Amino acid sequence: MGYVRQMLAGLGRLLAIAAAGLLVALLAIPPLALVLRVEPGDMLRRITQPLVLDALRLSLVTSIASTFIVIVLGLPTAFFVARGRSRAMRLVETLVDLPMVLPPTVAGAGLLLAFGRSGLVGHQLQAMGITLPFTTLAVVLAQTFVAAPFFVSALVAGLREVEPRYLEVAATLRTSPGATLFRVMLPLSMPSLLAGAGMAWARALGEFGATVTFAGNLPGVTQTLPLAVYAALQSDVQAAVALSVLLLAVSIVILLGLRLLPAVLVSGRRDAARDVR
Repeated sequence: MGYVRQMLAGLGRLLAIAAAGLLVALLAIPPLALVLRVEPGDMLRRITQPLVLDALRLSLVTSIASTFIVIVLGLPTAFFVARGRSRAMRLVETLVDLPMVLPPTVAGAGLLLAFGRSGLVGHQLQAMGITLPFTTLAVVLAQTFVAAPFFVSALVAGLREVEPRYLEVAATLRTSPGATLFRVMLPLSMPSLLAGAGMAWARALGEFGATVTFAGNLPGVTQTLPLAVYAALQSDVQAAVALSVLLLAVSIVILLGLRLLPAVLVSGRRDAARDVR
């Protein structure tokens, strides 16, 4: 009986290893195929073309702008969601998380029907002389819409891990909610805040579906790097591969930063605590 159990346990481990290997292969082969397809010299020549540089500049400017907006608006949202336990806050949390599961093209269609010239809000904006669709501002709005949940969700998780005794001390000292957030909760949740900001920026940088639906694909105006890859696939596959490798490299750098930064922060806190002692 014991031998049979050992055999079954060994078989289970082999199946788990095989499943993990298949998943790793599935995730690793497509990026590897991109890297092996492009030649370094050809890639350098293609990514220095004016059209590509314009797309890169637009991607960086819009993704940084949208990330800034997400942080400014997401900080108070995460604070109230983390501290709230009412049904209304659960509804707010659900609405915040909705873009994470919403198909990007549906998000783009919703933005178009909301902020288009004859949309729910768009006709009032049009009356004031403000036009959003197919502009650079539309790119920022689309990126903000899809990236916000990543920041808010990460920060809410970090804020909820703050030990209640710190909040009780702040309440005893009659600290205002704003001061409690910025002087107590955020310093203790800094790894989550930075990870959320990094994920939001990465999501904004890679946004495609909502952008192409709401902002279009206009070179120099709304054509970000993901849209440039899509356009290049129609006529120049090698150019699309070079742009894809560029985005792949940026994504890897972001992920490595997100993995290493919390460890650096924790190490810094330990050193500071050791110095105090």
